[in-house]
Amino acid sequence: MNKIKKPELLAPAGDWRMLTTAVNNGADAVYFGVEVLNMRAKARNFKTSELPEIVSFCKDKNVDTHLTLNTIVYENEIPEIDQVLSAAKSAGINMIICWDMSVIQKCKEYEMPFCISTQASISNSLSAKFYKELGASRIVLARECTLEKIKEIKNKVDIEIETFVHGAMCIAVSGRCFMSHYMFGKSANRGECIQPCRREYEITDKDSGQKLILGDDYVLSPKDLNTIVFIDKLIESGIDSFKIEGRKRSPEYIAKVISTYRKAIDLYYEDSLTEEKKQLMFGDLERVYNRGFSTGFYFGVPGAEDYATQYGSMAKTKKIYVGKVLNYFKKSGVAHLKLEAENLEIGDEIYIIGNKTGVVESTVDSLVKDDVNLQVGKKGEDVTIKLNMTVRPKDQLFKIVSV
Repeated sequence: MNKIKKPELLAPAGDWRMLTTAVNNGADAVYFGVEVLNMRAKARNFKTSELPEIVSFCKDKNVDTHLTLNTIVYENEIPEIDQVLSAAKSAGINMIICWDMSVIQKCKEYEMPFCISTQASISNSLSAKFYKELGASRIVLARECTLEKIKEIKNKVDIEIETFVHGAMCIAVSGRCFMSHYMFGKSANRGECIQPCRREYEITDKDSGQKLILGDDYVLSPKDLNTIVFIDKLIESGIDSFKIEGRKRSPEYIAKVISTYRKAIDLYYEDSLTEEKKQLMFGDLERVYNRGFSTGFYFGVPGAEDYATQYGSMAKTKKIYVGKVLNYFKKSGVAHLKLEAENLEIGDEIYIIGNKTGVVESTVDSLVKDDVNLQVGKKGEDVTIKLNMTVRPKDQLFKIVSV
């Protein structure tokens, strides 16, 4: 058995469906925000009053909880730091993710373990040492660090290191961008970014008036980070926590990404992670939301090939709403479904998604209506299917279709 310490797999959660999905699919820890002072203001986020329930749920599954307080903080918001940290400490949150010195100071007052966000752009050992001496338990290194630089910092400073291994990347240094604020008054540094960088732009020659569409080269929109084919190198570097980006992504994205990285990490420690398996897992990750994939800065500065070639997702599948679960009979493993929007056929791949269910992925191999076997269940009908995973009334049913 490999003696290298197994890294933590850290998953994003924007709501209960995502939280449940992350936990069910093998996350060791989850990170999330509440109503204020977090870098995903447009995510659904949780209420501060929900923290005890979140912590209780995660502790039952042996999953750590990391709370984001990682925006810049204005003078009038200092009381909000106290309110959130008091609630977090009382609930038993494991760690606070922050970088504003006001939050760091308050974490020390409340004796709350804290992790320095990637927003701090820590990219050398002196900076790492500085934050360690401030009392940080962990640092998230700047995304601009190469794998060799990460190993160098890790060898020089005895502090836990967290790095991003999958998800969206930003054109700005460590995500500190002003474009959204300048154009629309929505600051990325306050968690409000509306991502104008991802769009198609027209440029105009002021002298001739000629115009060009920058459609083939989305020069401000990097591809998404994907490290699955070199995950073994990251493990061997000694990185303590592998962080998945995506608090605004869908539950099925979380299910696929977390389960895939969980499988890859576990296979490494079983000495069974082959190149063939890594390529198959890469293909699995292509099925859910992505802008194309890049290795980021791990092996040097990204080139032209690391920028998106289209607006939006390049995922190879999408989901279509079909209906909802009316009931589930655990003893017989049968789900009773209402087909509200689409037909359902034998062989269809499906998701069933709910707050407490998370994401269940399956293939329809039986369809029954009034004790009669069907090939196709039609829109408007009630049908039953065999399902060996527990689902719940009001869960939503989707078909998975190729794009």
